[in-house]
Amino acid sequence: MPNRRRSPPRPRRAVVLLSGGLDSSTVLAVVRRDGFEAHCLSVDYGQRHKGELAAARRVARALGAASHRSARVSLSLFGGSALTDPRIAVPKGRSEAAMGTDIPVTYVPARNTVLLSVALAWAEVLGADHLFLGVNAVDYSGYPDCRPAFLRAFERLARVATRAGVEGSRLRIHAPLLRLSKAGIVRLGTRLGVPYELTLTCYDPVRNRACGRCDACTLRRKGFEEAGVPDPTRYHRPRKEN
Repeated sequence: MPNRRRSPPRPRRAVVLLSGGLDSSTVLAVVRRDGFEAHCLSVDYGQRHKGELAAARRVARALGAASHRSARVSLSLFGGSALTDPRIAVPKGRSEAAMGTDIPVTYVPARNTVLLSVALAWAEVLGADHLFLGVNAVDYSGYPDCRPAFLRAFERLARVATRAGVEGSRLRIHAPLLRLSKAGIVRLGTRLGVPYELTLTCYDPVRNRACGRCDACTLRRKGFEEAGVPDPTRYHRPRKEN
């Protein structure tokens, strides 16, 4: 009998929501470490910090993503957030004690619901059973769509709202950083070789440099300091007045 060549097994595919910031870039490194074929998705939702989209492209290339796509969903059409409405100022200089006590104006209504829905659509086309995102329930600045209850609810939704789910696919949503502090995330990413100098984590960057004073910058800086890792972030230095 002629030898029949076996088809190589299909690699495990995953869709990774990649913003280009510290957290999502670390997640991509985790996905690659765990042997997934990583397909990265970034979303232009009308955010004022569009520099993160260029950062996402850099990180996807550096960490060996199988593909990277950008989708456009204009949440700025509705506003309601300092990240999508230029009339609302981004809070600066808030203390850590003030973070997490309320839902800040940087919360974008339904953002993670929308982003996960777009990622779910692509995952179904790819035949990917895994979605990864970089939400964090420790240093999460009060966002309701970064909580475990939200992720569990969306996973249940995905299993009844798609053809793949109805036909028996058990799509899973992974948030590997959910229980880590920012310092823990930095340590993990450093071990995995994340090029943090390519990332951008800032709500209000100045000429593609981090402002250094928004909540995102504060938490990022704290993470590097507590991890004992040099911070490669390029912060904006305002011009001194004469």
